[in-house]
Amino acid sequence: MMAPANIAASVRQRLLNLARAENRPFNELLQYYAMERFLYRLSRSGHSERFILKGALVLRVWSFPAQRSTMDIDLLGRTSNRPEDVSEIIREIMDVEVEADGLVYSPASVRAERITEDAEYDGIRIRFEVRLDTARIFMQVDIGFGDAVHPAPVVAELPTILGDPAPRLLCYSRESVVAEKLEAMARHGELNSRMKDFYDLWQLSKQYDFDGETLAEAVRLTFERRERARSRSLAAFSSTFIETKQIQWDAFRRRSRLGQAPDSFREVVTDLEAFLGPVLTNFEPADGQQVRRWRWIAAKGWEGREISL
Repeated sequence: MMAPANIAASVRQRLLNLARAENRPFNELLQYYAMERFLYRLSRSGHSERFILKGALVLRVWSFPAQRSTMDIDLLGRTSNRPEDVSEIIREIMDVEVEADGLVYSPASVRAERITEDAEYDGIRIRFEVRLDTARIFMQVDIGFGDAVHPAPVVAELPTILGDPAPRLLCYSRESVVAEKLEAMARHGELNSRMKDFYDLWQLSKQYDFDGETLAEAVRLTFERRERARSRSLAAFSSTFIETKQIQWDAFRRRSRLGQAPDSFREVVTDLEAFLGPVLTNFEPADGQQVRRWRWIAAKGWEGREISL
């Protein structure tokens, strides 16, 4: 059996080799490896059904194209929201016995704080340190509470980068990912600088089909839970917003190495308004129009068939 120190050095070298082969930053792969293996410990723990994977990592579960990098883990918690209780759960997850992966956790480094940038919503941020050989990895886990997930979460597998056993976790539905990003877009208004949300929503609309009724219900539940009114008149759809955010969009594309995303931010927002506008109004028919059952066809648009009332 390989000694722990040798396992860590071997894993680090394999990550370096992968970074060179794929022309990706080593630190990006190192961070992903640490997040992946922490989630594997979570999946093997007694807490696996108390957390639901969301955020950028859940996009990888769906084989999302041109995945953007992320440096933290986002979860929905179905547990106590007291910082000391969440910290203890994280320490218990660290202590789960798994196949040797070279990572050494520091339970003493665990720190918990309430998330303040979205102070109207309940959330805990956990920070801690992990070591791989001589590399120190700073981990962040953001845990939200109280949000609705529709349709219900399902267990899915997170891809691994070195062929290790894969985490199998409860995961957000695509509909609720869309709903939460749309609510964030409405909440931040003209001050919105979250270009990643615009990209993710745009890519979701190009890659996946959606049942209109199911998506509209996910949006309704999320907006109601967060006490936000739905309106098609979002600041993000305005010409002024589009013009002022083009530079931010350009910087985001370069930083995230998303060459396939449109150069024009106006093109992105126009596509998103076509996708999300009808959902915000719950597909209300205009006077004289027949009620229809709507379905979004990826990269094509909404299609409706008449239904009998």
